[in-house]
Amino acid sequence: MRITNKIISNNSVTNINRNKVLEDKINTQLSTGSKINRPSDDPVVAIRALRLRTNLSQVNQYYKKNIPDAESWLDITESAITTVVDIVSDFYKNCEKGAAGFNTTEDRSKVLENLKSMQKEVYATGDADYAGRYVFSGYRTDTSVTFGNTVKQNYKITEQLTVDSLSDMTYVDSGKLKDMTEANAEGLGTTEQDITSSTVHRMRLSYNKCSDTVAPTITYYDANGNQQTMTAEIVSVYDAARNPYTSADQAADGVVYIPETGELILSDTAYEKLSGVKDSAATSDVDEGEIRVTYEKDTFEKNDLRPEHYFACTSEGIDYNPGYLTGATDDNSKQYISYDVGFNQSVRVNTLASELFTPALRRDMDDLISAIEDVDTMEKNISTLKDMLKQDPNNTELQERLDAANKSYTLMNDKMQKLFESSMTKAQGHLDLANSALTATGNRGSRVELVSNRLAKQQTNFKTLSSENEDVDITEVTVNLRSVELAYNAALMATGKIAQTTLLNYL
Repeated sequence: MRITNKIISNNSVTNINRNKVLEDKINTQLSTGSKINRPSDDPVVAIRALRLRTNLSQVNQYYKKNIPDAESWLDITESAITTVVDIVSDFYKNCEKGAAGFNTTEDRSKVLENLKSMQKEVYATGDADYAGRYVFSGYRTDTSVTFGNTVKQNYKITEQLTVDSLSDMTYVDSGKLKDMTEANAEGLGTTEQDITSSTVHRMRLSYNKCSDTVAPTITYYDANGNQQTMTAEIVSVYDAARNPYTSADQAADGVVYIPETGELILSDTAYEKLSGVKDSAATSDVDEGEIRVTYEKDTFEKNDLRPEHYFACTSEGIDYNPGYLTGATDDNSKQYISYDVGFNQSVRVNTLASELFTPALRRDMDDLISAIEDVDTMEKNISTLKDMLKQDPNNTELQERLDAANKSYTLMNDKMQKLFESSMTKAQGHLDLANSALTATGNRGSRVELVSNRLAKQQTNFKTLSSENEDVDITEVTVNLRSVELAYNAALMATGKIAQTTLLNYL
């Protein structure tokens, strides 16, 4: 085969161009710091790069966004729960003081003031929010746990109670002494013999000041597993003809409903029926041990709990929590909010209001406040009667009122102290509930922290692998570039010398 100068020239140009392309490739690597500029440069490196970048992007999503959001939510929740724990702890301490007895009226007044203050504050803590979302309201993050102001809105509420909701309470019948004034003291007609103390059966609802026109219905299962219904008879505390605490036997079903206090007073017969309910092992779809009370409330005051966070209820055509009545136990019914914090890992971040403070907490405070106020009222009446007797020492009617007031005071004071004693157990139960919520939140926070630490290591690993796969070794590339440049320059020089030689040089 004859090699001409043209062939030599073309081959030289081609080889020089290849050197130039190689130089350009290495120079691009040096400039960008990356092994490849396009997938075709090295398909294996390109595919591995895509996978590593996807993994790193997912880790960054968890580590930089989801986990900080979850940690912030849990921090806000933990802070609010800590406040509740402090309040309930103070509630317990005040119960201890009351159980030990008050030495002075001032001591009793301080406890009364503390209870009223705690009563206002404890539920207000439930309206803690994170980034405009209420943290204790389940999926309804746009709805506060309590009412911010007095609201006129009708709710039909179904409370699901048990035999533990039945209790005995001491009722002191002080006649008309509670309404005594200096002007009507002589004409009240209440004597020492009229003052009595009795034990009544009670089932307390979660709200007071309920509807005084719609009577509650009580649904339960009898010993034979048949569903039974009782309808309460409404008797107001202002009813001049009937005493709601002593007239349960006169009601058709043996149940009297006091709308002002939210109490159901039970006759012995009704109490026996309800206290005998129990769940049957033979059935799994029905809880025969449940006592359901359906009633209505149309006015809610500031800091009252919203029923939709606690009960199956209906308001303005909307049914809230219907799954509660069918025994639904899935996460949607419980309204648990979880954050994805890792690959196939999620952590629940929210605590429900019902897991932290129940309506019973405020109602227990209501009972104590009412008992203290009754004692205060009777103590003031005694002081008034004594002052009146100083001016008229021979007034037998005033003396009768004083004897009656002293007896009433003694009974009420005894009732108050025993109520404080029993409230210590209730306060401890509320404190245990709050501490459990605090512990659960702390555990979730610890788990998020562990996941965060692991993701930090994964992030570092993926960055290292990605760098090893895509990034060039600057030293090696620099040496290669100098080598290619040298070869390129040498090729130019050699080609220049060869191109000068022609056939004429041999003639």
